[in-house]
Amino acid sequence: MNDVDPFAIDTRLARLAFERAAATYDEAAVLQREVGARMLDRLDYIKILPRAVLDAGSGTGQGSRGLQRRYPKANILELDIASAMLRRSQQRMPKRWWPFLRRAVAHICGDIEHAPIKSSSVDMVWCNLTLQWLNYPQRVFAEMFRTLRPDGLLMFSTFGPDTLKELRQAYSGTDHYSHVHRFIDMHDLGDMLLAAGFVNPVMDMEQICMTYSDVTSLMRDLKSIGAHNVTRGRRRGLTAKSQLQTVARNYEQFRREGRLPATFEVVYGHAWKPEQPTTADGRAVIEIKIGS
Repeated sequence: MNDVDPFAIDTRLARLAFERAAATYDEAAVLQREVGARMLDRLDYIKILPRAVLDAGSGTGQGSRGLQRRYPKANILELDIASAMLRRSQQRMPKRWWPFLRRAVAHICGDIEHAPIKSSSVDMVWCNLTLQWLNYPQRVFAEMFRTLRPDGLLMFSTFGPDTLKELRQAYSGTDHYSHVHRFIDMHDLGDMLLAAGFVNPVMDMEQICMTYSDVTSLMRDLKSIGAHNVTRGRRRGLTAKSQLQTVARNYEQFRREGRLPATFEVVYGHAWKPEQPTTADGRAVIEIKIGS
């Protein structure tokens, strides 16, 4: 019996996709930039002055540059699984900034499910549109909790279940393969945060609609940012031209005012690592519960 989840992410293929997309990512990542900007705006309402920030899934460093402007005295750690993305970030770092920065940026190639980051070493973990590429977000939350100092902040965005619903429906019934990734409901993500030990989680959602002239343009954009289908249940060979034509016809039912919509359900969340209680002389208090 084949018990492989067809919607599970092929992590090796996902890494290769992002390696190949590094050169085209910045031009195509319109939505990623917009969501990152909205996350930065949310920091206006959060009181934190971090000494060290981990950008988990940093890509080409778009988020890191915004974090540098907001927190010029903070050390920024960029962590990404694709080395080509990190090289692109280094190349895009404006040289004229360096004389005015009190802190530098570190580029670390690694898996955020097993982050090569010291425990209790950062004050904020920033994670923009990365969790949807991971099979076990609960493990990632546990790693983020581990790397944060007490009273540290986790701030993230990801995609919810209605993301690319038009494309999913256009493919429905054309074959038995998986074509659109499975995305996690924000309430389930909130439960995962609590299970990982975070407190005071805040979750909310909005829908952002991108429009395209045709389905080919949508798929080209997804490929340019490394976001094409990398599920284990995908078709392993080339998709037949006839099937693509069927998908294009199916998608036409959504056309409005001459454009095809692509819906993205964007989920935002933030939570805190609780401050560990201490005694008067600074020693940690460890609670011991005795069963009845």
